[in-house]
Amino acid sequence: MTDIKVIIPAYNEGDSIAHVVSELPKSVSEIIVINNNSTDNTALNAKKVGATVLTENRKGYGYACLKGIDYIAKQSKQPDIIVFIDGDYSDYPEELDKVVAPILNQDMDFVIGARTKKLREAGSMTFPQIFGNELATLLMKLFFGAKFTDLGPFRAIKYEKLKELNMEDKTYGWTVEMQLKALRKKLAYTEVPVRYKKRIGVSKVSGTVKGAIFAGVKILGWIFKYSIK
Repeated sequence: MTDIKVIIPAYNEGDSIAHVVSELPKSVSEIIVINNNSTDNTALNAKKVGATVLTENRKGYGYACLKGIDYIAKQSKQPDIIVFIDGDYSDYPEELDKVVAPILNQDMDFVIGARTKKLREAGSMTFPQIFGNELATLLMKLFFGAKFTDLGPFRAIKYEKLKELNMEDKTYGWTVEMQLKALRKKLAYTEVPVRYKKRIGVSKVSGTVKGAIFAGVKILGWIFKYSIK
């Protein structure tokens, strides 16, 4: 049986995290929630529904993801696939099977759950998110011939391939770094369309001007860094 572990970075997602954990398929061997300096009941609510809860006090999406990866690396048995999903309940956790299917059935290395317009709830993505996704994927197409259409956080990757990427971004550039490094390493990748709904609570990135600006700078910085290598 394929061993799948899920990493969920979570900062003040106390109202949503139990929904995310509870609705992931039971075939997942472990759900790892990284409590990223939350000031609410995120950790308690995640534990109540059976998640492994780790603490990362350094705020940043990348810091949280790296904490989860480090935890898995120290386990005696390594998983086959790692899935990343946000803790805000904007994705549909039950679609994990759909996201990992190309790895299981087509031997893909890396899969993005693409938030296509026809499957998105109205208002579920802000203008900065939509603009940033379109700009980033356009630049990746121009510079690297990429076929990505989204920087969607719901994604799956073979664990061995994830280790090869040597991920390092600590904050907003995590998703685009993974995609750029997948291109550089010539991983076999694809996208699958996934549904997307309004998140519970306020976005820490696109919901604030500061967050949107910093995310944009980080994403563009990674793209231009790789374009001149």
